Amino acid sequence: MTKGYVIGVDVGTGSARAGLFDLEGRMLSVVKRDITLYREAGSIVEQSSTEIWNAVCAIIREAVQAAGVSPDQVIGLGFDATCSLVVLGEGGKPLAVGPSEEAKRDIIVWMDHRAVAQAERINAMGHDVLRYVGGRISPEMETPKILWLKENRPATFAGAWQFFDLADFLTWKSTGDLSRSTCTVTCKWTYLAHEARWDQSYFEQIGLSELAQEGFARIGTDIVEPGSRLGQGLTAEAAEAMGLKPGTAVAAGMIDAHAGGIGTVGIGGKPAENLAYVFGTSSCTMTSTAEPVFVPGVWGPYYSAMVPGMWLNEGGQSAAGAAIDQLLSFHPAAAEATARALAEGKSLPAFMAEQAALKVSNSSEAVELAEELHVVPEFLGNRAPFADPHARAVIAGLGMERDFDNLIALYVAGLCGIGYGLRQIIETQAKAGASVERVVISGGAGASALVRQILADACGKPVVAPAAEEPILLGSAILGSVAAGAFPDVRDAMGAISKTAAVYPPVGQDMKALHERRYRVFLNLQDVSRAMRNF
Repeated sequence: MTKGYVIGVDVGTGSARAGLFDLEGRMLSVVKRDITLYREAGSIVEQSSTEIWNAVCAIIREAVQAAGVSPDQVIGLGFDATCSLVVLGEGGKPLAVGPSEEAKRDIIVWMDHRAVAQAERINAMGHDVLRYVGGRISPEMETPKILWLKENRPATFAGAWQFFDLADFLTWKSTGDLSRSTCTVTCKWTYLAHEARWDQSYFEQIGLSELAQEGFARIGTDIVEPGSRLGQGLTAEAAEAMGLKPGTAVAAGMIDAHAGGIGTVGIGGKPAENLAYVFGTSSCTMTSTAEPVFVPGVWGPYYSAMVPGMWLNEGGQSAAGAAIDQLLSFHPAAAEATARALAEGKSLPAFMAEQAALKVSNSSEAVELAEELHVVPEFLGNRAPFADPHARAVIAGLGMERDFDNLIALYVAGLCGIGYGLRQIIETQAKAGASVERVVISGGAGASALVRQILADACGKPVVAPAAEEPILLGSAILGSVAAGAFPDVRDAMGAISKTAAVYPPVGQDMKALHERRYRVFLNLQDVSRAMRNF
């Protein structure tokens, strides 16, 4: 095995983080820097690739310094990022993607829903490639967003030299290599990895024939698996900005949630038995199978998009941690609770988890705190299993209470709602032939033991906490280790590095019956909400 250290970089929705690891998966340092979100009316959410790149370079330098490691000892670098669309003109010049006309705002963020109409139009056409995105494309994906640009900002569309997924932008900036990852283009762009091709007729049908006529030069002609070494490694310019050696190996990257999958599903050496559940601002569920499984409303099956050589089904919730934040913000006691959380140096959800745990003898009993409160937390639509961007949250049983205990009840009800949404995805996939034995959790919103237990009880599967403190960063670092030659391939690295810290089994019979009743209410509220929209 090659000696040395590797760096994983994770660019999430609100921050960028860099972690430095040894080759046994121990994290020696981690550095975080916030990044700006620009919001406008019409579901517009944007970012700046220049700001993100500068933040990435700074945190890499700081992570190396904090670990006390020489730059010469860093052998590999891996990136993951949100599936956001970066739009660059000739020479990599940022192009404005929205009405602000600010060129620095050149990223349409994954959660931006400006392209709902384009996604619905594409879905109505029913092209065969949609079979590989669960039957319906999402406005979170890239081709609807590019179509929106063509129709609403034609000068930007025409002047774009490259359309990048954010992870691919970062590897290009690092190496000068325009290769795209099978993870990004297969999951979010309709690339057919199992046939190693773009489907020209899809682009012609939806109104993006220019991309096909150009031979797909603006969206990727060289598609490689995550962990592949790119170019000649870090360019001199990138190495200087990061404080690393030129030529340091850089791996083809991944979407952030999928990096969390790489950092977790190798536990036990049987990735097909593990559902990776990345619980952050949104949540993502990732299930690996040996053969393709088609699940209506669940994205995929995607070939080699996460675990090389396996098929991936990807579901999740468009708002998860963000749904809890939104839910708590409505309550009259939220201001008091926020002040108390800040005084203790904690986020409000983390503080609420601690307070809920103090009121029960064990975490499974927390569900009783919710009493008659029920929440379907679909504030930003239903990503799976309905692929319905128009779905909205339902809160039932809320009274006139203004006290802190009622805020705890609302918090627990929201967590149960997220757990029931997870159960719904698991059951839908199992009916189609993609069963799992356990849920392996990662992401900051799922760090609490109480949260993990409630999720286990609500979904009916053991929830496994990985030993890695930062599984998403570890996943990216694993990619860097493979690019550097420290391991022969990603599967080998996953098996060697991923380990279990704790297991949260689902609750016994009495509480199980309570969750069963609450789950039926959850399903009924979803049905009523859909019926109301169609009234």
